[in-house]
Amino acid sequence: MAQLDFPDRYKARDGEVEEALLLKVTNLVKDFNGRKSVDGVSFSVAAGEVFGLLGPNGAGKSTTIAMICGLLSPDQGEISFAGQEAGSGANAVRQSIGLVPQDIALYPTLSARENLNFWGRMYGLGGKVLRERVNGALEIADLADRANERIETYSGGMKRRINIAASLLHRPKLLIMDEPTVGIDPQSRNHILETVRLLNNQGMAVIYTSHYMEEVESVCSRVAIMDQGKVLAQGSLKELAQIAGGLDVVTVEAPSIGQDVQDCITAIPGVSGVTASSGQVQFLSTRGSEALPEVMACFARLGLKVGGVKVKEPNLETVFLQLTGRTLRD
Repeated sequence: MAQLDFPDRYKARDGEVEEALLLKVTNLVKDFNGRKSVDGVSFSVAAGEVFGLLGPNGAGKSTTIAMICGLLSPDQGEISFAGQEAGSGANAVRQSIGLVPQDIALYPTLSARENLNFWGRMYGLGGKVLRERVNGALEIADLADRANERIETYSGGMKRRINIAASLLHRPKLLIMDEPTVGIDPQSRNHILETVRLLNNQGMAVIYTSHYMEEVESVCSRVAIMDQGKVLAQGSLKELAQIAGGLDVVTVEAPSIGQDVQDCITAIPGVSGVTASSGQVQFLSTRGSEALPEVMACFARLGLKVGGVKVKEPNLETVFLQLTGRTLRD
């Protein structure tokens, strides 16, 4: 992948991440028709880090991002970027942010190169600088050989890669990626995650929003877990794992799971957070695999056949289950 020609002040020097505060969000509130889509959200992002916003669809992630970018005005709260007040009137701040929206922001009848030229000119670029930026963005997207083909002929994954490329043309200090891998193939997903690592290694700060726990764990150094408009917890992956208190996530697959199964498992010592959906029951356990004989006895007592069992050590999904009593994808 290509190297980006960041100005020196953007780079992490000597391989170390700069700790300067880049973005600070304080008590953001946004109300839609009497319902708080965002309810008192606060977090900060340091220069050179990848910060994750993890939560299910409808958690308030996209609304929070829209306020940071100045697309929506908060009803309450403050946003500052590199010490400047952000918001709808702060053009200088918006010039320092690159947004990869959840929807594809490309013209389907134009080629990838034509799209990138258009968005580059929207950022005030031209001439040799624009040509170099477009070529570099195409290399990052790994689509230089398809640059002159129309976007409407691209696969979903290719469109998302050009969507990211367009957000890099003006060399932002902070890249915000809103659910960038939804609905794409595994190869394109891996390419996007590798692109996040590349950009971060070159000194760019990234906010990565997703409801895919595995992706957030693989690229983010710190994470804020959101649900129903609130930040439930935030910190490093290690700090968040401590919230789970050593609890394992146990998943048991079975063709038919009713309330009687859930009640039986809930009564087992060391078990909590029992949920059931689509042919499986999931719960937290301080005893891990040691609780399985008692769980299997519940199924046997009710005449149900078990299709499979999985035991996972604490991770972000464990934390979400512990905080909300629901799985991340409920």
